[in-house]
Amino acid sequence: MKKECRKAVIAGNWKMNKTPAEAKALIEEMKPLVADADCEVVLCVPYVDIPAAVEAAAGSNIKIGAENVHFKASGAYTGEVSAEMLKAVGVEYVIIGHSERRQYFGETDQTVNLRTLAALNAGLKTIVCVGETLEQRELGYTEALLKYQTKIALTNVTAEQLKNVVIAYEPVWAIGTGVTATADQADEGNGFVRAAVAEAYGADAAEAVTVQYGGSMNAKNADELVSKINVDGGLIGGASLKAADFSVIVKAASK
Repeated sequence: MKKECRKAVIAGNWKMNKTPAEAKALIEEMKPLVADADCEVVLCVPYVDIPAAVEAAAGSNIKIGAENVHFKASGAYTGEVSAEMLKAVGVEYVIIGHSERRQYFGETDQTVNLRTLAALNAGLKTIVCVGETLEQRELGYTEALLKYQTKIALTNVTAEQLKNVVIAYEPVWAIGTGVTATADQADEGNGFVRAAVAEAYGADAAEAVTVQYGGSMNAKNADELVSKINVDGGLIGGASLKAADFSVIVKAASK
């Protein structure tokens, strides 16, 4: 991390877990454990949990986010939720383009860009996910792919809006698999993302943007991962469902 230049962010991605009552209980358990954090603490929860999560987190340093957002403000999009709807219920952050959205729900680089613009235009902060598959890595396409995905995601995003963008490098081969990129691989991937931002917005903007690592970061490997200069925190899956584990990761990013 390079805290003198940019903010460290630890964000939990609960995926399809926890009822509203369970969400409230988990947040109440987490609040005292992360109260002294020297990093941004975010919990991205299922839509149905948002009101309970916002209420439970009120008055604390925990920010509540959503796991997806539609790119239209309204219309015939059954089952979808707009950025204005999220903002209206107290959401501050939203995850966009997670590998599971790409894999299971047809998300593309272009729709990631549209969702990013919709969220930013509504005043939400975005956590934009990019990452390569194992096959793409083995073929040597990691750098080219990460730069392409990053630049497409940020198309038409202004330099001012970029201040509300967090980018999460999440190698697809390390999502929910228990396989973690080495700290050097994470740093390298995050560095490719930062280089893409530099090419699009300049070196100063690249130094200021927060780039998380998002592939099976946990209580055991968090210290080593966040010690790397380009790793500005993490997008945390399974470990964010356990208060004790999540707090260890937050503490690692608070050093």
